[in-house]
Amino acid sequence: MDHRLSPELEELRRTVEEFAHDVVAPRIGDFYERHEFPYEIVREMGRMGLFGLPFPEEYGGMGGDYLALGLVLEELARVDSSVAITLEAGVSLGAMPIHLFGTEEQKRTWLPRLCSGEVLGAFGLTEPDGGSDAGATRTTARLDEATDEWVINGSKCFITNSGTDITGLVTVTAVTGHKPDGRPLISAIIVPSGTPGFTVAAPYSKVGWNASDTRELSFSDVRVPAANLLGEAGRGYAQFLRILDEGRIAIAALATGLAQGCVDESVKYAKERHAFGRPIGANQAIQFKIADMEMKAHTARLAWRDAASRLVAGEPFKKQAALAKLHSSTVAVDNARDATQVHGGYGFMNEYPVARMWRDSKILEIGEGTSEVQRMLIARELGLAG
Repeated sequence: MDHRLSPELEELRRTVEEFAHDVVAPRIGDFYERHEFPYEIVREMGRMGLFGLPFPEEYGGMGGDYLALGLVLEELARVDSSVAITLEAGVSLGAMPIHLFGTEEQKRTWLPRLCSGEVLGAFGLTEPDGGSDAGATRTTARLDEATDEWVINGSKCFITNSGTDITGLVTVTAVTGHKPDGRPLISAIIVPSGTPGFTVAAPYSKVGWNASDTRELSFSDVRVPAANLLGEAGRGYAQFLRILDEGRIAIAALATGLAQGCVDESVKYAKERHAFGRPIGANQAIQFKIADMEMKAHTARLAWRDAASRLVAGEPFKKQAALAKLHSSTVAVDNARDATQVHGGYGFMNEYPVARMWRDSKILEIGEGTSEVQRMLIARELGLAG
């Protein structure tokens, strides 16, 4: 496939590249160190239309696709991952389920505000006892026929964008019944922020992504209208698996951006830093390390763009998405480690972006499916599943 960008996509990429360097880079470090959500930066992203990129214009979107979204995420993550994951989660996990599975009324109600960045949506799948076994959902929802409402009880953890001042909804998976063989029927239900009984915990104290919002949620007899069911009853888990397949492409693009950002910062530092009378970039040991980092970032880019191209073309992409996510997250961790080494002692100082990148990289091997899960998916696609 030809992965060279069209003039329109290249213009989008350059616009976001300038935004990332001119607006995000000078300001994000302070937010990161204070563990604060960067509301003004997010508002500017909303005004640029970034939250509406892959959605139809009739709902306030930009009419783009996942390739366009990936380009934006890569450019943002070259500078900062907290901002990038806020966009990724808001689009792929917050708005996309409503776009793909929502009724016309649900789309009209939520998508215009989600596309504008006026409100953020969140994706409530992971539970304290679930982790990679997302099918082991314990949160329950029963339909109270007297009031025509879902009554939800349970908890979710590690939920991005779930507790900001502009969070509008969380779509949660819950057990709504059982099949004849006893297996649970899992449905997806929209829970608006502020619904009585819906409690959002304080932000987690995290190793990285410190300027993004991540929280634990609890539901105690939370009541929402029966019409808040998203998609088909009992199909919520299958729906969210599709969302995760697409989301892995977005995370792969984000991871590629972090890997490329490590190259950018290392090249800059290697030219400026002098030792033994010359720039350290004149030493082959540094040159070769940075060359290897560039090679890894390049192959990660090819991987996520291949998966995105298949998705956009309507072709099967599950294996390619898993490959891209696995490879790019590994590359991100590798490049963050090597960039820190190139910077020496300064790489351990938070004033340098590579310190932030090192802290942010590890979660990419865990979130949206661990590296082990990606290997399981790839093996299954190869016909090796037991």
